[in-house]
Order: sequence, then structure tokens, then C-alpha cells
Amino acid sequence: MTISTKGRYALRIVIDIAENSNGSFIPMKMVAERQGLPLKYLEHILPVLKQNNIVEGIHGKGGGYRLTRRPEEYTVGEILRLVEGDLAPVACLECGAKPCDKVDRCRTIAMWRNFHKLINDFFDGITIKDLMSDESKKDGKEMSFLDASL
Repeated sequence: MTISTKGRYALRIVIDIAENSNGSFIPMKMVAERQGLPLKYLEHILPVLKQNNIVEGIHGKGGGYRLTRRPEEYTVGEILRLVEGDLAPVACLECGAKPCDKVDRCRTIAMWRNFHKLINDFFDGITIKDLMSDESKKDGKEMSFLDASL
């Protein structure tokens, strides 16, 4: 499983909006400039976030995007699943996958299920608010909001 550029950029966009909006609408162009992201990427990601009620947007003068909830109410897992799809490490565990005819004799399925649960629990245990803190800039186990899940 690899998190794509789209998933990484979606997180950066949501964090930027959370840090800079103060309830006001933030123009897409400003987010792109601050994050050093191509505006074309935002034009593909923000509609997905809007359709799934992560952000709300308005067009025209004074328009832009803002969060629909407080940063602590969004998890990294929620956002990644919206833009990446299922975070399953193997195809047979993807949402809506055709049941595997070998599952009854598969010696690795329990391992893959446990890994899938670890991935989802890990990302669901981190909020956008967590990533807004100075703690999120630290490496590895120093990240206090991650210590419990490592």
C-alpha cells in the first residue's frame, strides 16, 4: 500500500485550510501558493472533499473553501480513504472485493487482516488538529499523539 500524491496533498490542503481560515473562506489559489502545490491538483482534490462534506465552498468574490467541522473532528484515515479509496494492503480485503475462493486455506489472511486493522487504527487515531501542532513536526516516536499507537 502506497499513499499517493493525491492523498498527501489532500492532507496538506485540509491542514492549511484549518490553520488559516478562522471560519472564513480561503481561496484555492492561496492554499496552492502557501503549500507550493499546482492549482490543477487542488482543482481535482477539493471537489472530492466538498462532495464528502469535509469542506464547503462558494464561488465568486470572497469565495473559497472552509472546513465543515472542527479540526479535531477529522481523522487522517477519513481523508485518506476518501481520496485513496480503501487502505487495504491486499486486493482481497478491499471494500467490495469478490470473495476469494482460497480464503479457507489461506495461511496469510489473518496477517493481512491484522495489518489492515493496524493501518486503519493508526490513521484513524490521528486528527487534523494533531497535525496542526508543533509536535507533528517531530520524527518518529517523539510524536506524543502517536506514542499510544506505536
